[in-house]
Amino acid sequence: MKNRSLIILIALILSVNILSCSKIKDKTKMSINKSGETIGKSTTEFIEGVGEGINKTLALDIHVSEPLIDKGIETGKYLIEISDEGDKNILTLYIIFNKDFNETIFLKAYDKNNLEIGRVNMQITGKKNEAGYYDFIFDKRTKLENKGSLTIE
Repeated sequence: MKNRSLIILIALILSVNILSCSKIKDKTKMSINKSGETIGKSTTEFIEGVGEGINKTLALDIHVSEPLIDKGIETGKYLIEISDEGDKNILTLYIIFNKDFNETIFLKAYDKNNLEIGRVNMQITGKKNEAGYYDFIFDKRTKLENKGSLTIE
C-alpha cells in the first residue's frame, strides 16, 4: 500500500510538472509568435517606407505641354526599361486620352543637370476615355536617368 501511494504521488507530481511545462511552453510560443508578428509588420513598413523614399528621390519628372493637355492628353505610370543591348533607353508611358487624339508627340529627355540627352517622336492615336501603354525607344546612347526629366510636346 505504501508503494502504491508512493507511485500515485510520483505520478501526480509528474503530471503537474508536465502540465506546467506544457502551459509554459505554449505561453512562450505564443509570446514569441506575437513578437515575431510585430517585428515582421514593423520591418515590412520600414522597407516599404524606404522603397517609397527611393522611388520619390529617383523619379523621372515628366512635364506634358499645355497644348497637349488642352488636347486631352494625360500621363500615368511610367517604366524605364532596358533594351536587349543592355541600355536604359526605353520609356514605357501610360497615356490617358480625355479627348479623341491623333497626332505625333515629341518626347525630350534631360539629365539631372537639365541637359538634353535624347529625343523621340511617335504617332499616337486614342479615343476619349481610352488609355494604354506606349513604348518610346530612344537612341541606344540615350541613358534615361533617374532624377532626370522628360517633356512631352
